[in-house]
Amino acid sequence: MRHPEATSDDVVIGRHGPVPVRRYRPRPGGERPAPLVVWLHGGAFSHGDLEMPESDAVARGLVEAGHPVLAVDYRRVPPWKWWARPRPGILSGIRYPVPLDDVVDVIGHARGEAAVSGRGLVVGGASAGACLAAAAALRLVREGDTVPNGLLLAYGTFHAQLPSVPPALHARIRGRHGFMQFRPSTVERMNRNYAGRIEAMDDPFAFPGGHDLRGLPPTMVLDADRDSLRASGERFAAELADGGVDVSYDVVPESTHGFLDRPGSPAFDEGIARVTRWLAASADGHDR
Repeated sequence: MRHPEATSDDVVIGRHGPVPVRRYRPRPGGERPAPLVVWLHGGAFSHGDLEMPESDAVARGLVEAGHPVLAVDYRRVPPWKWWARPRPGILSGIRYPVPLDDVVDVIGHARGEAAVSGRGLVVGGASAGACLAAAAALRLVREGDTVPNGLLLAYGTFHAQLPSVPPALHARIRGRHGFMQFRPSTVERMNRNYAGRIEAMDDPFAFPGGHDLRGLPPTMVLDADRDSLRASGERFAAELADGGVDVSYDVVPESTHGFLDRPGSPAFDEGIARVTRWLAASADGHDR
């Protein structure tokens, strides 16, 4: 696929080798440089790439609002089966923490780029990418490294096990809305496939939900209305607040999981609008 001159493909050299990235540059102008957004697509830790709308269309939407974007094609774990438990023991191939290492390495690189241009740095992602974004920021906090100025987390899965679905959410995913939902057993299989070993399921840098989140930067949690994973997003937002984090929690009405992968839909447009408003408000607060 050809891309306009405002985008370019590149690599960041990480500890596991080159990490493909795509740069999106906004038109020159504006009173101050908008924050650089490092963006991570979803795909259950095992699928997705820089061409999927959840990467490319989201980046283009943010660029239209004046934000440069560095989209990341982190290494993915092997595909898994929704209906079958992973085999016991240690799973072979790429597993946690390799995808997270890629993200941390790209953040370190992007931090230098942002500093040179006088920009802030926001790290964001959708679904599995949201988990990786939050986990990377938490690891930077725990390691005493420089933390991004903000986190942008869309319909993420943050807990090793899907939290109980509250009654209000259960009412939104009943009947025909119950098809294609993430069930607790599905989330367990997905996360076990990513973790690679049972012990890693309790690692806060694999699944930050349920752990000490103090020190994380201002965060927007954006959930889908009719999505069982909202149970994880709601719980994670509450945990952020309990940890003293400045958190904004928002739900796109009538949306389903993955709405940022469907450009042209009302939910996609509304999601991008809410994200860009939060970014603008966060930048204003950072400048004061």
